[in-house]
Amino acid sequence: MRIAILTSSRADWGIYLPLAKALKSDKYFDLKIISFGTHLSDFYGKTINEIINNGFKVDFTIESILATDSPSSISTAMGLTMIKFGDFWKEYCQYFDLVFCIGDRFEMFAAVSAGIPFNIKFAHLHGGETTLGAIDNIFRHSISLASKIHFTSTESHAQYVSKLIGTNDGIYNVGAISLDNLKQLELLSIEEFKDKWGVDLLNKTILVTFHPETVDLDSNRQNVSNLIAAIDSLSEYQFIITMPNADTAGNLIRTAFKHAFDGSKNVFLIENLGSQSYFSALKYVSFLLGNTSSGIIEAASFNKYVINLGKRQLGRTSGANVIHTQIQTSEILRAVSEIEQKEILMMQNIYYNGGATNKILDALKKELSYD
Repeated sequence: MRIAILTSSRADWGIYLPLAKALKSDKYFDLKIISFGTHLSDFYGKTINEIINNGFKVDFTIESILATDSPSSISTAMGLTMIKFGDFWKEYCQYFDLVFCIGDRFEMFAAVSAGIPFNIKFAHLHGGETTLGAIDNIFRHSISLASKIHFTSTESHAQYVSKLIGTNDGIYNVGAISLDNLKQLELLSIEEFKDKWGVDLLNKTILVTFHPETVDLDSNRQNVSNLIAAIDSLSEYQFIITMPNADTAGNLIRTAFKHAFDGSKNVFLIENLGSQSYFSALKYVSFLLGNTSSGIIEAASFNKYVINLGKRQLGRTSGANVIHTQIQTSEILRAVSEIEQKEILMMQNIYYNGGATNKILDALKKELSYD
């Protein structure tokens, strides 16, 4: 069966990786990689190289992301992505039996939307989730409506997809596929991490991943200012800050971090850790601070507390390890103090359902055998 994976960023490739490995090694499938979005951008670290370094051939590349991140630029990038994928699907619409798409990014929405007139059969990962503080919420549900097969991360998300599309057909609750990485990736030791990144995780460390709130753009300048003030107040910790994705106002966050922390001895700004280093950091840090989906989905597998800031992830199903906090300096410091007084966390991850990869492959063979 001819399968393609649409991958537009470092974040989605890290999630796809266990599935891509399984599809590549199973002779039942012929896998092709379609790379676009920030993967091809030098500004965002040219992360297409991460795909190649993982041992995969990138079969198709489509450039459509602009360097700036204003609402006008994002809208233009969406239009450009649709135009370029319109030409791509015109040439290759008969080439694939199934095309995987994931999540909620604007460029993923554009690529999928361009495929609708060609009746491309899409399989959607992570549908049915809700993020009230990001316009991604609209993109995610639209991608679900354009897809024929759905692999959700929890049963409640599966039920939401069912209500959205009006049927239970083609919906599989498989859990979060990114958690399969934890069984496959050999994590770095503290010494190896220090050699690679210059950060000694023997010191008390907070991992920070913070993105703009794209529903309320006017709040972002004050939000990042409040977060920086909290970081400055937590002098007993060192910080690893991963830089934001290509979202509206992402450069505002990026610039603020650089202005505040360039040259700092206890705050390390890193563009892209990659899956291995990111999970290695999660293993050793004290806790996670920010508004990233990895805090909601993956941190529990490392028994880590998470301070989830603001509205970006609000609405997404979360476990008992997540403390939801307003993006106010005093509230952030209060949440840190709360975590410091808690006992060591031991819990089951609500997003784990026995391994997503094998469930997806079994479902694909069942679904595609009907066609």
